Amino acid sequence: MIEVKLPRLSDSMEEGTLLAWLRQVGDLLQPGDDLAEIETDKANMVFSSDAAGTLGAVLVEAGETVAVGEAIAVLFEDGEELPTPSGEVAAVPSLANLAAPSRPEEEPLTARGPVASPVARRIAEANAIDLTEVIGSGPAGRIVKADIEAVVAGRTGSDRPAGPAKPETAKGEVAVEELSSVQATIARRMSESKASAPHFYLEAEIDMTAAIAARARLKESASGAVVPSLNDIVIKACALALRAHPRANGTFCRDRIEVPPRINVGTAVAVPGSLLAPTVYDADCLGLSEIAARTRALARKAREGTISPAELAGGTFTVSNLGMYGVRRFAAIVNPPQAAILAVGEVVEGRMIATLSCDHRILFGAEAAGFLATIRGHLEEPLALAL
Repeated sequence: MIEVKLPRLSDSMEEGTLLAWLRQVGDLLQPGDDLAEIETDKANMVFSSDAAGTLGAVLVEAGETVAVGEAIAVLFEDGEELPTPSGEVAAVPSLANLAAPSRPEEEPLTARGPVASPVARRIAEANAIDLTEVIGSGPAGRIVKADIEAVVAGRTGSDRPAGPAKPETAKGEVAVEELSSVQATIARRMSESKASAPHFYLEAEIDMTAAIAARARLKESASGAVVPSLNDIVIKACALALRAHPRANGTFCRDRIEVPPRINVGTAVAVPGSLLAPTVYDADCLGLSEIAARTRALARKAREGTISPAELAGGTFTVSNLGMYGVRRFAAIVNPPQAAILAVGEVVEGRMIATLSCDHRILFGAEAAGFLATIRGHLEEPLALAL
């Protein structure tokens, strides 16, 4: 018997929400077979089985949030059999039944009371439901979300606990939208960044005439290759500038600055209800066509929800572009623990405004200004970008 535990699918992941099971109990699995879709702190990702066996039981329902390392399912290896009271072989034994079968007249209890999933426990608390009065339908009597929802749905108006009356306001009835794991993590990390990293901002107006002309020449001679966008050109310009100003490629860690040898530029991609920053690794060593091909592939995976943890990790600098929405200028929040982020706006009459947000613990004004000037120089004289 093999316990399947929730893996750490990103470097900052602490818990995950099981969105859907991709296999049914009784299915045979081989290593690498897709097992479940998990919502992490960065994206929705598919979790694959690491072992071969038969899916014997699922311990977490779709919609439940569990901590990294918690058991979510059980696999039975080839040859494992469990006899039932009738002498037949049980095809779908559960972990709870194997570990500690409870007598029918007993309700499973733990130090916290009846065995219940985290989601079921939260809903019960919100609706003042006594878990000891609920009969669980999960493995070994485990109380699951559906059991609590059935209790809530079965209550009459007089049975419901009296909550505080909602006052009449000029806003009307307020709709509440719960944050997803990704949204909650973004909110937490951005709040931490603004609270702990002293931001300062530098702005430059850049003449993009030469870059636009160079892109047009590339488009004419593309011969099937991916044509770089202006954003790809900005990524390459930033990568070369980071090579010349390595401190801007650094991170702040426990009262010291660490400067990695690789230059990995993240590019912000808007996805429904969230924002991701896939990483272009070693961007300073790539040609523009290579950068263009990688950013297209990463953006497509991000929007389709198929991007991998490795493609979202390891960034040392970030570019955020809202020019396609007609935004002229904006200031972005530094993506911790990076030193800076460049926000670029729409190109109007050949001019583009770029705003560099910096962590003052790593960069000071003069060196940040020199870094931004180098970026501007590469964009205004794009021959240095190895077009």
